[in-house]
Parts: sequence; structure tokens; C-alpha cells
Amino acid sequence: MSGYSLLEGIRVLEVAQLAPSSLGGHLADLGAEVIKVETGAGDPVRVGGARAVGGPDGPSFMHLRWNRGKKSVDIDLRSDAGKQTFLALAAQCDAVIEGMRGGYLDWLGIGYPQLRQANPSIVLCTVSGMGTDGPYRTLGTGGPVFDAYAGLREVATPDTPPVSGIAGSRTPPIAMYALGAYGAMAVLAALHKARTTGEGGHVEVAGIDIAAAWMPDLADATLNETRSMPRPTWLPDGRLPDWPRLEAYRTKDGQAILFGSHVDKFWHNFLRAVGRDDLIGIDLTSTDDDAPRRADMVWQALTEIFAERTRAEWVEMFIEHGIAGGPVNDIDDMLADPHFVARNNTYSVACEGVGDLRFITSPVRVAGEDFAPALPPAVGAHTAEILTRLTSAQPSHQE
Repeated sequence: MSGYSLLEGIRVLEVAQLAPSSLGGHLADLGAEVIKVETGAGDPVRVGGARAVGGPDGPSFMHLRWNRGKKSVDIDLRSDAGKQTFLALAAQCDAVIEGMRGGYLDWLGIGYPQLRQANPSIVLCTVSGMGTDGPYRTLGTGGPVFDAYAGLREVATPDTPPVSGIAGSRTPPIAMYALGAYGAMAVLAALHKARTTGEGGHVEVAGIDIAAAWMPDLADATLNETRSMPRPTWLPDGRLPDWPRLEAYRTKDGQAILFGSHVDKFWHNFLRAVGRDDLIGIDLTSTDDDAPRRADMVWQALTEIFAERTRAEWVEMFIEHGIAGGPVNDIDDMLADPHFVARNNTYSVACEGVGDLRFITSPVRVAGEDFAPALPPAVGAHTAEILTRLTSAQPSHQE
């Protein structure tokens, strides 16, 4: 059902919706048996997103990514029978994911105290937007809110309705997508301790905390502003004096290349390859008053140089001459990029009534194993099988 075999033997019970479902998705990709508790229409992410697969009411791509390889049980956690069934399942699991608003399982009366009573070695990971304490703990949030809270998202407030996405920005949310990865790391670390000591634990990740920790050069520098000083080898505007060696340039075919040759070796290799040894002697290290003019002069020269070849020609030259950098792609470019294709970054899976679907693989690679997890299940598709195998309970909802 899942991707790799690394977590075979680990069983996880998930109560999560939307982005927190990605935590269980990462664990399922690595081989854990992830049992998703749903009821009614199930996880709203099933139909989230601008594009529907196979028909207007078809599944979303976020659902197909985050819930692939899982099993679904239909349990009403608001009922006494559902709560008993949930705790009986938890007794047979290694970890529980609480991916709702913080404190949801406590509110239901099946939080960590009850889980620990059912299974002393259980690991509970609480995943939420605002966390379980603080004055905003009950505030409803979503992915872009995490980034805005931590100053990672520049939010435009135009006079006319925005056409470029949430709050006038096309910037992909950072913390929303990092949430599952940090949560998976926390679960695996807690499982390691539980296996070592025999005692479980309660760990927590919150979207706002991930966003706040994302850029230490900003947050940590501000926290320690009086204990730090500007580094003298950087320009007052926060750039390195050789910033043209770390810039994107337009190419002959209207595309772009990212020049990443900050290291002298790569810089010298480049200048020899293009016959511009005259630029080697320009001082791009000092931060005197003339440094901005020298950098602008080099930038102008590089702008003209990179306009002489196509993007593909520059990539070929970079490889041939040992120059750091790479292509600037959009999504279509990346999917067609020969390096992307050569690394087998996609897999196919048959979808009834639709045909074969192709998806991006997990970024984790396991030697000797292929990655090809099953599509997400229908709501409650595994209710009878899971309850028969793991408990003596009867389903609180039948399909």
C-alpha cells in the first residue's frame, strides 16, 4: 500500500485534515501503515485545489499526494462507541497523529492521558496551526497565515481585486508544506525514544513555530541585535560585494540561467571559458565606497555575456568547464529537463475511470527500491478489515 520499506512494522493512527495530513503521508511514503480516521465526506483536502481529477467532483492533487498509500476507517469520534474503537486501535499502534485544531482529542476525551492508558508506549504528535497554548490557540488558520505571522510573506493590499493568488501573492506557502516534514521528524525521534525506554511521549509541531524558525539569519539576528554587528565583508545593503556572481541572467533564447559562481575557482573557470580574463582583476572583495560601482560594471558585462548563448548551451558549458550554476525553470521546463527525466522523478498509477496518472516521487531515494504507492482510499474503505484485524470492535459506521 505504501512507498518504501524503511518503516515496515510501524503502525500510525491519523486524525488529520488538510495540510497536517501530509505528516502521515510522509510516514506512509516511507513504509508505515497509516490508518486515517474519517467520517462523512472525509478529509476536506480530498476536494481542495483548483483542479479536479477525472471530473468536476474528482479528487485534488494535494489529496492524491498527502493521502496516498494510507488506509481509511470510518469512525465517528463524537460517539461513545467511536471513542472506544479509537482507543482500541491506538492500543495496537505505535503513534497517533492529531492534525486538527490543537486540543481536539482532549476535547473529545481521548487525548494523551487516555491514549497512554490504552498504550503506555504510544507516541502522540499534535499538529496544528497556532499550537496548543498562547492567546491565538483557538484562532482558525491556514497555510499562508503561518508565513504572514512570521514575516515570511509579503502581503499586498491592492486597490483592485488581486489576480495573483491569496493576498495578492503567488509565493507558495512555506510552513504549510514544511509542517508534515517537521512532524514526521518529531514522530520518528519520539518513536526511537519509545523503542529505547518503553515509554511513549507527546510531541507537538505548529505551523507558526515552523515559519518563525525558518530563517535564522532574520529572527535570531533580531533577537541578538545588540550582541552582533554587520560583517565587514558584506555591503551595507546586505549583499556580498561580488553579488553579480550569484545572480540570474537572461539568455539568448529569452530564458534564464542562475549563475552561482561565488567561489573563485568557478568564477575563474567561467571567465577563461568565455574569454574574459580581463574581469579577473576587478576587485569584488573589498567593501569600500567604490564597491557598488565595480559590482554594477561586472553585472553589466555578465548581462551581455549571458545574452550570447541559449540556456541549454550555458548549462552544457557549465558542465564542461566546471562552472557552478543551473537553469531557471518553470514547472513545464522542469518536467522536461533532461536531468529531471534521467533521475526517474515520476511514477505512474492506474486510476479507475481516468487512466494512468503520473506523480512526482518522494524526494527520499532508497537503494534497490522503487517508489509507487497506491492511490488514496475511499472514505472508510478499510473499516471492516482494520477493525477485524486489530480490534474486536464493530464498525461505528458501515460503508
